[in-house]
Amino acid sequence: MSDQPSSPTQIKPAEQRPEHPDFWCKRFGEGTTPWDAGKVPAALAGYIARQPAPLNTLIPGCGSAWEAVHLAEQGWPVTALDFSPVAVDKARAVLGDTAVDLVCADFFDFTPAAPYQLIYERAFLCALPRKLWADWGRRVAELLPPGGRLAGYFFLCDQPKGPPFGILPEQLDELLGTHFERIEDTAVDDSIAVFSGRERWQVWQRKA
Repeated sequence: MSDQPSSPTQIKPAEQRPEHPDFWCKRFGEGTTPWDAGKVPAALAGYIARQPAPLNTLIPGCGSAWEAVHLAEQGWPVTALDFSPVAVDKARAVLGDTAVDLVCADFFDFTPAAPYQLIYERAFLCALPRKLWADWGRRVAELLPPGGRLAGYFFLCDQPKGPPFGILPEQLDELLGTHFERIEDTAVDDSIAVFSGRERWQVWQRKA
Protein backbone atom coordinates (compact mmCIF):
# COMPACT_ATOMS: atom_id res chain seq x y z
CA MET A 1 0.00 0.00 0.00
CA SER A 2 1.15 3.54 -0.69
CA ASP A 3 2.29 5.72 2.17
CA GLN A 4 0.89 8.78 0.40
CA PRO A 5 -2.23 10.26 2.05
CA SER A 6 -5.37 10.05 0.00
CA SER A 7 -6.17 13.25 -1.85
CA PRO A 8 -9.07 15.27 -0.48
CA THR A 9 -12.35 15.27 -2.36
CA GLN A 10 -12.26 18.02 -4.93
CA ILE A 11 -14.75 20.81 -4.40
CA LYS A 12 -16.11 22.63 -7.42
CA PRO A 13 -15.33 26.34 -7.71
CA ALA A 14 -18.02 28.60 -6.24
CA GLU A 15 -19.10 29.77 -9.68
CA GLN A 16 -20.03 26.16 -10.53
CA ARG A 17 -22.16 25.58 -7.42
CA PRO A 18 -25.74 26.97 -7.54
CA GLU A 19 -25.90 27.14 -3.74
CA HIS A 20 -23.23 29.87 -3.90
CA PRO A 21 -23.90 33.49 -4.97
CA ASP A 22 -20.89 33.44 -7.35
CA PHE A 23 -22.76 30.94 -9.56
CA TRP A 24 -25.56 33.45 -10.10
CA CYS A 25 -23.27 36.50 -10.23
CA LYS A 26 -21.51 34.89 -13.20
CA ARG A 27 -24.77 34.23 -15.04
CA PHE A 28 -26.35 37.60 -14.38
CA GLY A 29 -23.07 39.28 -15.25
CA GLU A 30 -22.92 37.45 -18.58
CA GLY A 31 -26.62 37.97 -19.27
CA THR A 32 -27.21 34.20 -19.31
CA THR A 33 -30.64 34.22 -17.66
CA PRO A 34 -33.01 31.90 -19.60
CA TRP A 35 -35.33 31.74 -16.56
CA ASP A 36 -36.01 35.49 -16.74
CA ALA A 37 -39.36 36.04 -18.49
CA GLY A 38 -38.99 39.82 -18.47
CA LYS A 39 -42.68 40.16 -17.64
CA VAL A 40 -45.33 39.30 -15.05
CA PRO A 41 -46.83 35.84 -15.64
CA ALA A 42 -50.60 35.60 -16.07
CA ALA A 43 -51.45 33.39 -13.10
CA LEU A 44 -49.70 35.74 -10.67
CA ALA A 45 -51.40 38.81 -12.14
CA GLY A 46 -54.76 37.07 -11.83
CA TYR A 47 -54.09 35.97 -8.28
CA ILE A 48 -53.15 39.50 -7.22
CA ALA A 49 -56.27 40.92 -8.85
CA ARG A 50 -58.48 38.49 -6.91
CA GLN A 51 -57.18 39.41 -3.46
CA PRO A 52 -59.42 41.68 -1.39
CA ALA A 53 -56.47 43.53 0.15
CA PRO A 54 -52.70 43.85 -0.35
CA LEU A 55 -50.53 41.19 1.30
CA ASN A 56 -47.08 41.74 2.73
CA THR A 57 -45.03 39.67 0.28
CA LEU A 58 -41.56 38.13 0.14
CA ILE A 59 -39.98 37.18 -3.20
CA PRO A 60 -36.92 35.00 -2.52
CA GLY A 61 -34.46 34.64 -5.38
CA CYS A 62 -36.03 37.70 -6.95
CA GLY A 63 -33.56 38.01 -9.83
CA SER A 64 -34.53 40.98 -11.99
CA ALA A 65 -37.63 41.57 -9.83
CA TRP A 66 -40.25 42.09 -12.56
CA GLU A 67 -42.97 40.65 -10.32
CA ALA A 68 -41.93 42.93 -7.46
CA VAL A 69 -42.57 45.95 -9.66
CA HIS A 70 -46.08 44.74 -10.49
CA LEU A 71 -46.94 44.00 -6.87
CA ALA A 72 -45.69 47.37 -5.68
CA GLU A 73 -47.64 49.15 -8.41
CA GLN A 74 -50.78 47.48 -7.02
CA GLY A 75 -49.99 48.93 -3.60
CA TRP A 76 -48.60 45.73 -2.09
CA PRO A 77 -45.70 45.88 0.40
CA VAL A 78 -42.92 43.78 -1.14
CA THR A 79 -39.50 42.51 -0.09
CA ALA A 80 -37.39 41.35 -3.04
CA LEU A 81 -34.53 39.16 -1.82
CA ASP A 82 -31.50 37.74 -3.59
CA PHE A 83 -28.08 36.63 -2.35
CA SER A 84 -26.30 37.54 -5.59
CA PRO A 85 -25.06 41.16 -5.54
CA VAL A 86 -25.08 41.22 -9.35
CA ALA A 87 -28.71 40.05 -9.41
CA VAL A 88 -29.58 42.76 -6.89
CA ASP A 89 -27.94 45.35 -9.14
CA LYS A 90 -30.07 44.10 -12.06
CA ALA A 91 -33.18 44.29 -9.89
CA ARG A 92 -32.32 47.82 -8.78
CA ALA A 93 -32.16 48.90 -12.43
CA VAL A 94 -35.55 47.30 -13.16
CA LEU A 95 -37.17 48.70 -10.01
CA GLY A 96 -36.04 52.29 -10.48
CA ASP A 97 -38.05 54.39 -8.04
CA THR A 98 -40.64 51.67 -7.36
CA ALA A 99 -41.32 51.26 -3.64
CA VAL A 100 -39.82 47.81 -3.06
CA ASP A 101 -37.60 46.73 -0.17
CA LEU A 102 -34.68 45.25 -2.11
CA VAL A 103 -32.40 43.15 0.08
CA CYS A 104 -29.16 41.31 -0.66
CA ALA A 105 -29.21 38.38 1.75
CA ASP A 106 -29.40 34.60 1.97
CA PHE A 107 -32.98 33.31 2.24
CA PHE A 108 -31.94 30.75 4.84
CA ASP A 109 -30.41 33.37 7.18
CA PHE A 110 -32.65 36.34 6.45
CA THR A 111 -34.74 37.66 9.36
CA PRO A 112 -37.71 39.82 8.34
CA ALA A 113 -38.72 42.95 10.19
CA ALA A 114 -42.39 41.92 10.12
CA PRO A 115 -44.29 38.71 9.30
CA TYR A 116 -45.11 37.95 5.69
CA GLN A 117 -48.57 36.98 4.52
CA LEU A 118 -47.38 35.67 1.15
CA ILE A 119 -44.22 34.14 -0.25
CA TYR A 120 -44.06 34.15 -4.05
CA GLU A 121 -42.23 31.27 -5.70
CA ARG A 122 -40.80 31.46 -9.21
CA ALA A 123 -37.58 29.75 -10.24
CA PHE A 124 -36.22 29.72 -6.68
CA LEU A 125 -36.89 26.19 -5.44
CA CYS A 126 -35.81 24.76 -8.80
CA ALA A 127 -32.55 26.73 -8.51
CA LEU A 128 -31.68 24.95 -5.26
CA PRO A 129 -29.74 21.66 -5.22
CA ARG A 130 -31.73 18.81 -3.71
CA LYS A 131 -29.62 18.84 -0.54
CA LEU A 132 -31.26 22.20 0.33
CA TRP A 133 -34.88 21.24 -0.33
CA ALA A 134 -35.69 20.18 3.23
CA ASP A 135 -34.18 23.42 4.56
CA TRP A 136 -36.30 25.36 2.06
CA GLY A 137 -39.48 23.61 3.23
CA ARG A 138 -38.70 24.34 6.89
CA ARG A 139 -37.79 27.97 6.22
CA VAL A 140 -40.96 28.69 4.25
CA ALA A 141 -43.01 27.25 7.10
CA GLU A 142 -41.10 29.34 9.63
CA LEU A 143 -41.63 32.59 7.72
CA LEU A 144 -45.38 32.24 7.25
CA PRO A 145 -47.93 32.42 10.07
CA PRO A 146 -51.09 30.27 10.13
CA GLY A 147 -53.19 31.30 7.14
CA GLY A 148 -50.17 32.67 5.28
CA ARG A 149 -49.69 31.50 1.72
CA LEU A 150 -46.96 30.20 -0.55
CA ALA A 151 -48.03 30.90 -4.12
CA GLY A 152 -46.28 30.52 -7.40
CA TYR A 153 -44.84 28.26 -10.04
CA PHE A 154 -43.40 24.82 -9.42
CA PHE A 155 -41.18 22.95 -11.90
CA LEU A 156 -42.73 19.49 -11.65
CA CYS A 157 -40.67 16.88 -13.45
CA ASP A 158 -37.90 14.37 -12.93
CA GLN A 159 -34.90 16.48 -13.96
CA PRO A 160 -31.99 15.72 -11.61
CA LYS A 161 -29.42 17.80 -13.50
CA GLY A 162 -29.84 21.54 -13.15
CA PRO A 163 -30.54 24.22 -12.45
CA PRO A 164 -33.40 24.12 -13.00
CA PHE A 165 -33.79 21.03 -10.82
CA GLY A 166 -37.12 19.31 -11.32
CA ILE A 167 -39.19 18.10 -8.40
CA LEU A 168 -41.82 15.37 -8.57
CA PRO A 169 -45.32 16.13 -7.22
CA GLU A 170 -44.95 13.58 -4.42
CA GLN A 171 -41.62 15.14 -3.40
CA LEU A 172 -43.22 18.59 -3.20
CA ASP A 173 -46.07 17.15 -1.15
CA GLU A 174 -43.53 15.65 1.24
CA LEU A 175 -41.74 19.00 1.62
CA LEU A 176 -44.89 21.04 2.28
CA GLY A 177 -47.66 18.68 3.35
CA THR A 178 -46.89 18.72 7.07
CA HIS A 179 -47.37 22.47 7.44
CA PHE A 180 -49.38 23.45 4.36
CA GLU A 181 -52.56 22.59 2.50
CA ARG A 182 -52.63 23.01 -1.27
CA ILE A 183 -55.65 25.14 -2.21
CA GLU A 184 -54.94 25.90 -5.88
CA ASP A 185 -53.33 23.80 -8.60
CA THR A 186 -53.69 24.78 -12.27
CA ALA A 187 -51.88 24.33 -15.56
CA VAL A 188 -49.67 27.10 -16.92
CA ASP A 189 -49.98 28.17 -20.54
CA ASP A 190 -47.52 31.08 -20.71
CA SER A 191 -44.34 29.36 -19.52
CA ILE A 192 -40.99 30.46 -20.90
CA ALA A 193 -39.07 27.84 -22.89
CA VAL A 194 -36.98 26.41 -20.06
CA PHE A 195 -40.11 25.54 -18.06
CA SER A 196 -42.62 24.89 -20.86
CA GLY A 197 -45.03 22.04 -20.23
CA ARG A 198 -43.49 21.22 -16.87
CA GLU A 199 -44.69 23.82 -14.39
CA ARG A 200 -47.92 24.40 -12.53
CA TRP A 201 -49.35 27.33 -10.62
CA GLN A 202 -50.06 26.32 -7.02
CA VAL A 203 -51.12 28.04 -3.82
CA TRP A 204 -50.35 26.44 -0.44
CA GLN A 205 -51.89 27.77 2.77
CA ARG A 206 -50.11 27.48 6.11
CA LYS A 207 -51.98 25.31 8.57
CA ALA A 208 -52.75 26.45 12.08
